[in-house]
Amino acid sequence: MSIDKHAGNPFGVRVVNAESMLRAIREMGIVPFFENAIPGYSIEEMTPPEFWFDGDSDTLGPWDWKVDCVQSGDVAYGKFLWNGKAAFATAQWYRELMNYRRSLPKYEPDAAGRKILDYVDANGSIASKDIRRLLGLKKSGADAACARLQMQCRLLVGDIARVYRGPDLHYVGWQLATFCAPEGIVGGIPDQVGYDGIGGYDGKGGYDGKGGYDGKGGYDGKGGYDGKGGYDGKGGYDGMVGPCGKRPRLLGPGGFPFVDEEEQGPGHSPEESYRLLNAHIQSVAPAATPALIAKMLG
Repeated sequence: MSIDKHAGNPFGVRVVNAESMLRAIREMGIVPFFENAIPGYSIEEMTPPEFWFDGDSDTLGPWDWKVDCVQSGDVAYGKFLWNGKAAFATAQWYRELMNYRRSLPKYEPDAAGRKILDYVDANGSIASKDIRRLLGLKKSGADAACARLQMQCRLLVGDIARVYRGPDLHYVGWQLATFCAPEGIVGGIPDQVGYDGIGGYDGKGGYDGKGGYDGKGGYDGKGGYDGKGGYDGKGGYDGMVGPCGKRPRLLGPGGFPFVDEEEQGPGHSPEESYRLLNAHIQSVAPAATPALIAKMLG
């Protein structure tokens, strides 16, 4: 990223560590990770060049800080803007996007997508290697299938693990992501039947229909992702409680977590969600024209 690019940031927001990156996401509400057609409207352009990761130095900057943002518990991250480009959103604005996207026939999952969603329904989350094995695809094909579901607002990055390698467990930026249903992170959309259901993803009562996110003691933070050595070789999934298990919640009837009133979803039409998104993006990114916003939101 060039100095000129950073100097063109019209928002006065500087991303210099994980805390300021999380604050920027919360202030913007919904924001692309990388530079795009709307000038200044990205985490990249809010980051001074000395903190941006370019592959030529040991600086990891936002590439690593996004792990802390995802694990904060109130940020949606995935490839859901600009036809599959990485972006962040608060729960409020992601639910508006989800309400809009899921109303469109073009964002209905295909057979491969439904197979992935059924796996998530049964297992709580899915990793890239699981998608390859499930669909019998190579990495590029599996990644494309996963990206389509993220654009459909059917999957989000549920957790990211830092990968430590070598005898000294050195971390140089390698990461492993797992994906889960957005409802496990941002809540659902009321009065809709389908993958968001009424009583959970399976329409019965919880993501597995039994007792909560897994109902027993894995992804809910009691048993951890593996509960022993995890991906970091220390004590669990990067020292956390496991994918999609960062926010322990009390369980309601049927095992589905109680959701705060503000997490219940928009409660209005998809058209109203699109109007609100359009107005909000124009308020935080004055250079965003209706045509650019339409292209970004799909």
